[in-house]
Amino acid sequence: MRLPSMSQPFLLAPIAECPPAPPGAQVRLAVLGARGVGKSAMIVRFLTKRFIGDYEPNTGDLYSRLVHLDGDHVAVQIQDTPGCIQVQEDCVQVLDSLSKCVKWAEGFLLVYSITDYSSYQSVQPLYQHIRKVHPDARTPIIIVGNKADLLHARQVQAKEGLQLADELGSLFLEISTSEDSQGVCDVFQYLCKEVSKLQHAGSTDRRRSSIIPRPKSPNMQDLKRRFKQALSSKVK
Repeated sequence: MRLPSMSQPFLLAPIAECPPAPPGAQVRLAVLGARGVGKSAMIVRFLTKRFIGDYEPNTGDLYSRLVHLDGDHVAVQIQDTPGCIQVQEDCVQVLDSLSKCVKWAEGFLLVYSITDYSSYQSVQPLYQHIRKVHPDARTPIIIVGNKADLLHARQVQAKEGLQLADELGSLFLEISTSEDSQGVCDVFQYLCKEVSKLQHAGSTDRRRSSIIPRPKSPNMQDLKRRFKQALSSKVK
């Protein structure tokens, strides 16, 4: 049974919008992956603690909310993305359509379903596309194998996800959005923390680069020599 068509994802509880934050005060995340891997369900699970198992295909919704993180409230924006990523000859063109989102975001979740091998194959080209836009290796990217509760339908082994993450230098986790609310929360909170660390490091680097170096003390012997030369030239 499918839900009736609607312009916004169906939620049992509304997601409160966070108040406008000053530039640099918010954390911007993007969730990418193939269609049907559970991206929207993950986001809603994190923000509302509720699980919705069926969604209309989205066109890219942006969620924003204040999240409690290490004793502070952080303004988090999460960009959901259409599940249009497929491994095919024109994959590069499909990825280019997400460039605006990739440029905007500061941290990424790359999601596949353990029950869909083709969604797993979409992760590497997505990762490579992100690295082209964000060549800084510190930009946090987490690979997530979702639907870990559907072991009877598994097509991707956990060791395959771990091997891919090792090859790409990324963190890997398997979770069940439907059964493990805390696991979903841990993934998003960890990503928020990594982005916050990167923001702090960037602001520190900018402060250091803005410091004007102190001018060197004048060489008194050199000044005396030049003064004598000037006097002697005047006498001549």
